[in-house]
Amino acid sequence: MSERADCALRAAEAGAAVASGSFRDGIAVETKGQKTDVVTQADHDAQAQVVSTIRDRYADDPIVGEEDEELGAVPDAGPAWVVDPIDGTNNFVRGIRTWTTSVAATVDGEPQAGATVCPVLEDTYLLDSGTAYQNGEELSVSDRTDPEEFVVVPTVWWEFDRREEYAAACAGIVERFGDMRRFGSAQLELALCAAGAVDGVITNVHVMPWDSLVGVGLVEAAGGVVTDIDGEPWRHDSRGLVASNGQAHDAVLAAAREAEDVR
Repeated sequence: MSERADCALRAAEAGAAVASGSFRDGIAVETKGQKTDVVTQADHDAQAQVVSTIRDRYADDPIVGEEDEELGAVPDAGPAWVVDPIDGTNNFVRGIRTWTTSVAATVDGEPQAGATVCPVLEDTYLLDSGTAYQNGEELSVSDRTDPEEFVVVPTVWWEFDRREEYAAACAGIVERFGDMRRFGSAQLELALCAAGAVDGVITNVHVMPWDSLVGVGLVEAAGGVVTDIDGEPWRHDSRGLVASNGQAHDAVLAAAREAEDVR
């Protein structure tokens, strides 16, 4: 394992262990402006543990984090770390098992290594040297080619004033593909695409880097395709995120663009 992948894994595992200690334990919940944008003390404590673990080995690298005083944007040059202590906090506070701790190591804004740990599900996804792994086994996206056999996920969150876009994206999925899922954690949804469990993940909104970088790296390393809403290669500052197994990416992209028609 490369040094940065090892650090990402150890940091994600350490943060996940802290968060797990508060899962289903009646923890207090606050909002960060929107009613559905929640945060808990577990988020802060888990991020502190992740940051401490990274700092033990990379004292001077910039760290981008969802919570607290870390940077809010990924540097375009040089190495950096991107941290999401609990991706899927709404699931976490409701006692739903689908949440993760994710840590990405980037160089020049691109994911080079990373880990997404799902402690309650007992699954760990690792990106290392251009290869994606789940629990130590190498991953590959699905080989399905028929869109009517696809399962596609509408990911992240459309605010209340954008619900027509949310509805249009869902309609775009159910009209084209076999079925739809929604798990409430973008990092987990992208990891599942890399593992071939789902065939596409879509949104037309900007996805924050802590919600996406590890997952995007996993999908691409597993042989999939990730673009923005215009079909261009995805970056951490792109608008929209469309991931697929690459077999019918145009159809997956078309479903995402349904949301554009009602903006």
